[in-house]
Amino acid sequence: MQKVSIKDIQNFAIGQVQNFDAATGCTVIICEEGAVCGVDVRGGSPGTRDTDALNPINNRKTVHAVLLSGGSSFGLDAAGGVMKYLEERKIGRDVGVTVVPNVCAAILFDLKCGDYKIRPDEKMGYEACINAFSNKTFKSGNFGAGTGATIGKIRGGAYAMKGGIGKSSFRHENLFVGAIMAVNCVGDIFDSKTGKILAGALADDGKTFIDSESVILDEYERKTDFFSGNTIIGCIITNAKLDKAQATKLASLGQNGLARAVRPAHSVYDGDTVFAMCTGEVSTTLDAVGILAAMAVEEAIIDAVKNADSLGGFPALKDLQR
Repeated sequence: MQKVSIKDIQNFAIGQVQNFDAATGCTVIICEEGAVCGVDVRGGSPGTRDTDALNPINNRKTVHAVLLSGGSSFGLDAAGGVMKYLEERKIGRDVGVTVVPNVCAAILFDLKCGDYKIRPDEKMGYEACINAFSNKTFKSGNFGAGTGATIGKIRGGAYAMKGGIGKSSFRHENLFVGAIMAVNCVGDIFDSKTGKILAGALADDGKTFIDSESVILDEYERKTDFFSGNTIIGCIITNAKLDKAQATKLASLGQNGLARAVRPAHSVYDGDTVFAMCTGEVSTTLDAVGILAAMAVEEAIIDAVKNADSLGGFPALKDLQR
């Protein structure tokens, strides 16, 4: 097994667009030929588009794009731009009079980081698709769906930190598995290698961490509404040959990586959603793909936080390490 570039996974195009002043953006993962796709939604406050079609009992065969977007529920509008771009290029399901692209999406809440009046829309989704095919390098941190992402909000925004988007990918012989994750959780980011909190809710000194899980336990009688202002969303991509039921299970196995890196994971305040897109070139066991997927998801979350920059008054991990 070895680490590889996310671009080494063939038949996927990944594009991002962002508005730094508004602190929002979106990320699109495109498979022109269509990928078998599954989804796993664990958090209690999800925002998604067209995920019911991914249920293995339904007829949807493949998906042409997955969109990850900021802007809360408003950000689902960006999927219209992805649809428009793909239709113009005849990418989609042929229905005779046109093609209908199969586009799924998930959103995160970033309205409090920048200008809440500006959200990802059709134009932004279209531009992300253009960028996907322009050979631009995928950037981790304050880009795409991670532009306005924040973490560690259990004590409110005054003690929160900057999240972002990250990626990680692995190869074992002919099997490639990668993950792209936008990190915007209510809880802390945990480094399993050191056994310590890497970033999250800050203590009063603004330098150390208070441990979000401990706060939740200590204040178990307090019913605070966090406005569902959180959520980690992401997509696993692989060349594995899996059917829809297996792809759905793969998305579920990817959540193991999220649980390793985020504490608490899958809270009622998060909408944690993971997609899995499979292009079908390599026959493999589901367990083998799942091991690499969990690793990729975990490392992509760490990558997002390590590459984030301060924005909107939210300090980044880089600031604490100086």
